[in-house]
Amino acid sequence: MAGHARVAAILGPTNTGKTHYAIERMLGYRSGMIGLPLRLLAREVYDKIVAARGPSVVALVTGEERIVPPRAQYWVCTVEAMPEGMGCDFVGIDEIQLCADPERGHVFTDRLLRMRGTHETLFMGSDTMRGPISELVKGCEFVRRERMSQLSYTGSKKISRLQPRTAIVGFSIENVYAIAELLRRQKGGAAVVMGALSPRTRNAQVDLYQNGEVDFLVATDAIGMGLNLDINHVAFSSLTKFDGRRMRPLMPNELAQIAGRAGRGMSNGTFGVTGEAGPLPDEVAEAICNHRFTPLRKLNWRSADLRFGSIETLVASLEAPPQDERLVKAREADDLQALKALGSVAEVQARASDPKSVQLLWDVCRIPDFRGISHAEHAGLLEVIYGHLHQRGAIPDDFLGRQVNRIDRTDGDIDTLSKRLAYIRTWTYVAQRRGWVHDESHWRGLTRAVEDRLSDALHERLTQRFVDRRTSVLLRRLKQKEALLAEVNDKGEVTVEGEFVGRLEGFRFRQDKDATGQEAKTLKAASIQALAPHFHLRADRFYNAPDTEMDYTEQGGLMWGDQAVGKLTAGDDPLKPRVVAFVDDEAGADVAQKVQRRLQHFIDRKIAALFEPLINLQKDETLNGLARGFAFRMVEALGILPRADVADDVKGLDQDARGMLRKHGIRFGQFTIFMPLLLKPAPTRLRLVLWSLSKNLDVFPEAPPPGLVTVPNTPGTPSEHHTVSGYRAAGDRAIRIDMLERLADLLRAQDSRGGFEANPDMLSITGLTLEQFADLMGGLGYKAEKGEREKVRAVDAVVPEADAATATEQDAETDGVVPVEDTPVMDVAQEDVPGTDAEPSAAPEAADVPDAAAAMPDDEVAPVADAPLDTPDETPVPTNSETEIDPGAAPDAALAGPETEVFYVFTWRGNRPDRQPRRDGGGKGRRDGGKPQGDRPRGKGKPKGKGQGQPRDAGAKSFQSRPPKKEKQIDPDNPFAAALMGLKNKD
Repeated sequence: MAGHARVAAILGPTNTGKTHYAIERMLGYRSGMIGLPLRLLAREVYDKIVAARGPSVVALVTGEERIVPPRAQYWVCTVEAMPEGMGCDFVGIDEIQLCADPERGHVFTDRLLRMRGTHETLFMGSDTMRGPISELVKGCEFVRRERMSQLSYTGSKKISRLQPRTAIVGFSIENVYAIAELLRRQKGGAAVVMGALSPRTRNAQVDLYQNGEVDFLVATDAIGMGLNLDINHVAFSSLTKFDGRRMRPLMPNELAQIAGRAGRGMSNGTFGVTGEAGPLPDEVAEAICNHRFTPLRKLNWRSADLRFGSIETLVASLEAPPQDERLVKAREADDLQALKALGSVAEVQARASDPKSVQLLWDVCRIPDFRGISHAEHAGLLEVIYGHLHQRGAIPDDFLGRQVNRIDRTDGDIDTLSKRLAYIRTWTYVAQRRGWVHDESHWRGLTRAVEDRLSDALHERLTQRFVDRRTSVLLRRLKQKEALLAEVNDKGEVTVEGEFVGRLEGFRFRQDKDATGQEAKTLKAASIQALAPHFHLRADRFYNAPDTEMDYTEQGGLMWGDQAVGKLTAGDDPLKPRVVAFVDDEAGADVAQKVQRRLQHFIDRKIAALFEPLINLQKDETLNGLARGFAFRMVEALGILPRADVADDVKGLDQDARGMLRKHGIRFGQFTIFMPLLLKPAPTRLRLVLWSLSKNLDVFPEAPPPGLVTVPNTPGTPSEHHTVSGYRAAGDRAIRIDMLERLADLLRAQDSRGGFEANPDMLSITGLTLEQFADLMGGLGYKAEKGEREKVRAVDAVVPEADAATATEQDAETDGVVPVEDTPVMDVAQEDVPGTDAEPSAAPEAADVPDAAAAMPDDEVAPVADAPLDTPDETPVPTNSETEIDPGAAPDAALAGPETEVFYVFTWRGNRPDRQPRRDGGGKGRRDGGKPQGDRPRGKGKPKGKGQGQPRDAGAKSFQSRPPKKEKQIDPDNPFAAALMGLKNKD
């Protein structure tokens, strides 16, 4: 039967359908076997045949995978794993030109010479094999198949300029990873295909490319062996490769094998170079395009007639030279190297003492070096396996279990998982050998499951590292011109087709900051297209939103919730600022106009509500003359004017004009003219913004915290900032202008020439300690003289009942505020005080006036003593322990001496430099370095000076008021002289 079998060679370039033709021929017989060069390709062909005939009749046999159903009819194998003696009707060998490969060529040559089908044998490959096949295989017919599409050379291109559906070929793992990383950043990612990948990982990566999730494929020369992919262009990143022993340039036929992957079916393909690869020589590029290569003359060969008498005999048979001049002795392969290495081990020599043991040793040596660590490491592992098999007949379960469990981990990076995958492939290969393990089905299933888990983990890591799914998905949708679906959650996060692309802040899209280069462009294009309807819906919702959802910041920003939607800019009128909306150009003019209108409505209503008194003043048509001019200045200053700046204008206002202005809530204070309603926190905050806009400030002053009477006067702060904030700077602090006017009311009742001390009302109004109050008064033009005196204890003072009642009445009177009209207070001190046209301040709210007693230390509050002490200060301390101690006096206090306190005496300094007080009747007596002595009687006792035992009346001074003015004589010629004289006499 074999003598009449057909032997044919189907030769031609890539993309001629040779493999497909062989599969069809095989399925035309009852049984068949096809040998393929790669495990990946074998799995691809197996899946095709299973889809056509079902899994029950198709077997898959590779070095690491064995699927053999009981009624297998069609065998799909790697060339090395093809079983002999099956007697199949059909036998096919793909990529037969690999007979010339230095490492694997002898296996293909052996199949060419010895493997035959009972009815038909096909050899598929390149035209370069025509000569050797015709000489070595007698009676072989040749079938020439032409390429179904054209292949052309495009020269060199940068990776960034490569078109989609391109495969970039590298010849090292490092090169493949580097290119894939670059494509991820620029093109959204790439699938990775290498011969070292498991079929599961390889198929998952290929699916990424075939399904269009990525448009680029980075691969080793593994894609040149029959993998059918939709590739339009093949770019070589290098023209040299390491063949296991040295770096060598790729031959034209090897380049053609890989370049031929471009242009599948009837689609034309192109190839070129990229990266560090130099341009191809013209003759090489022309040869690839025209499929003309130097014919092969020699094929690699190794004897298949093995003799297992001893290790030496086996080695000699493997190294036997060929008898045909068209065959060349193959390079020493890994299995022969391992045999020689183990043959030099004494223990192995002792075990391999018979042909069966030698044959077992050879089978062990044929285990591929999947790990690729070193020949010595690989030989050491083979020695262990051979020892178990020879001694026990099988590998112990506990040993194999430890090896598998150590590898069964899916953590780690790509390199770690790749190493584990290489290790498990060794034990997968071992488990596939018949009789090498006790429970073959268990260990085959277990090792396969571990390999699958590692394969899935590796695919996941490859995808995470080299594929930006977001960019790839958006690129694909944009390319297909499909409508993109965008979603915006309550946090403003934008997702397009389920991929996060950025955030929507108000009406501005903020792209993901992690995106760069081409990825950023893709995100922007996809986001603009997808967000267009969202901008309009958002604008409608904003236009109908209540004012309570909007606010302005202290720097003039306009907010919608927590999102910035615009800012204020200066207008022609301080009370009419303009609005600039923050809207992306891509949102459209309609959206921008709608947002701007709504913001303008909001700020106009806000100003109208908070500055209603000021706007009413501006619109009052009944004001005329000086009053109207003063109202204009008040509006221009946003409701606060320092009196010193408008002193002349105020003097020019008559009482009627002032009355009309007071009706609008204007308060004429001693230091400031203001509208009390505009001192509230909300108007103050808005006033600072509007004033800053009118002054074109880059940084706006911040509003002081609400409820504070005084705030720190930071060095370098312009006085205008305090004024607009509703404060006046005085010393180290600034006091609120309404509380300053209340303090001024209290100060007018004091003898500012002769000197006075701060009373509790003053401290309560300001909420300051005595030291802080002294600094504040210094800032207001007063001179503060510090002194010390004996502290009077209230418990020591004996208050008569009548005096106590009188003191109670006096305290009750001082609790009220005595109104003071604009008429100046006739006091000696008023001669130097500017702005005597003062009014009483309105009583502050409880929250505005902090408790002075709580704010001041106990030792700084002046005690109240309603009666002088009976005992002079100079009374000697009793030395007799039996001396009677006065009631209320503690013995320790008497021994320690009198307790002292600090006090200040304030006098008006005005704008003059500080000077020593006069020593005549117009000033306060000074002694011992000029410290104040004693205190003026104000119903609070007569404290003594520090360390002085003299009574207060010693050296008393007399005081008198100014002599009365001379009355003007009545002019006797005045016609009303008689009437005036009568009125005078009546008085």
